[in-house]
Formats: sequence, structure tokens, C-alpha cells
Amino acid sequence: MPVTELDIHTSDGVMDVHLHTPDAGRADAAGPLPVAILYPDAAGVRPVAHEMAQRLAAEGYAVALTNYYYRYGPFTFDLTTAFRDPDERAKVMTRLAQADPQSVVRDTAALLDVLAPRDDLRTDRVGAYGYCRGGLMAFTLAGALPERVAAAASFHGGGIATEEPTSPHHRAGDIQAALYFGIAADDRTCTPEQQKLLIAALDAAGVRYELEQYDAPHGFAVPDHVGAYDEAAAARHWEKLTELFARELR
Repeated sequence: MPVTELDIHTSDGVMDVHLHTPDAGRADAAGPLPVAILYPDAAGVRPVAHEMAQRLAAEGYAVALTNYYYRYGPFTFDLTTAFRDPDERAKVMTRLAQADPQSVVRDTAALLDVLAPRDDLRTDRVGAYGYCRGGLMAFTLAGALPERVAAAASFHGGGIATEEPTSPHHRAGDIQAALYFGIAADDRTCTPEQQKLLIAALDAAGVRYELEQYDAPHGFAVPDHVGAYDEAAAARHWEKLTELFARELR
């Protein structure tokens, strides 16, 4: 499937984005394509992230795979060892703190401004989805750009409802999108207490959402997350993601 490399000029530099689109000639590729923003997990853009973007693109979407680490140069790490090694974990957490959701929202707005003039894409009602840290980004975007985001999905997202004033659940009242949350079992980054905060905020604001508990560990949807990837849970996540986007973006 076609992949176009885009350089998106932001207030902090140039963000690299890979736009995955379906093969020409497909019936579902006719007309303006719905746009979906993909935020990968904390390990960033790598082969498996491209594979996951291609899988959704094959359903008739233009999938923009974003590198939210672009400010700091190349950054990769091994998911199987990074969080066990204290020094490596410290490096990862530093990079995550630097790629804060508010900055990523600004970057995404710049991306959508670049895509908006194209007549082969539909950018007035976009989707956003992400994994782990990317799930936080997708949820944050729904509250920050409510006039543009029609659907957002967070899979084993971390930090999506905390006591911090910047927590995205505080902007539930601004959200117009339909939301889906795939919550991992015994996830230290999304505790039962945090889930209660999230549900209370969404219910009070009247947000359309579905929250589903998965009997699988954090990282269940990402194939290279060795020891966490769960084939059945991953299949379920694809089912719910495509259902959400088909309903809200088509």
C-alpha cells in the first residue's frame, strides 16, 4: 500500500509523519478518505507501527503515523528490557516527559492544517487512536480539538485520568467525539481509582463512550510487545476500532 513521507513544520521543528493509504482502485478508496491519526506506544515509530497503520489503511483510511519524539532525534528502545533496567527506564521516562500531550496536540493541529487543502482527504471529522502513551495522546486530542475529532480510541492507555490539572479527563465537557477505551488488566498506569475518575467525568459531561476491560496485560494489542501481546485481545481491539471509525468517520 502507498506510504507518503511528510515533513510537518511545527513551532518546535519538523515532525516526520508517514501517511499510509489504501491501494488505488479499491471501492472503499474512492472519494475523500477519512483521516486517522495513529500515536504509537512509548517505543515510538518502528516496523510494527507501520504494519498496524497499514492494517487500518487497508480498510479505506488515510492513516497518519506520527513521530512525537521528533524534537529529540532518533529514539528507539527494546520493550522487553527497557523497563527492567533502571538506567534505560530513566531514559525512556525522560523522553516521555519531554513529549508532553499538549505539545503533541499542537503538532497534530499543524499536521491537520497541512492535510486540510487536499481534496483526496476528509479532515473535518478525523479519528485518533493510540497505544500506551499514544492512548493518552488520542484522548487528549479529543478534548483539545473537539471541532475536528469525531472519534478517538485509547488502548492500554496510561495516565488518561489522574489528579494532575493537565489530565485530559478534565476537558470531558469539551469532547464531541465518540470514545472507546480498551483497559488492560491490572494496569499500574490506569488503576481502578483512575478509571473511576475517568468514568465520572465522562458521565457528568454526557460523552458518548465505551469502556471495556480486557483480560490481558498492558501492551496486549502491539505484536512486538513480547510477554504482553495477546492474540485474542488484539483481535478484539481491531474489531472495536474499525467498528468505531466506520460508524463515526464514514
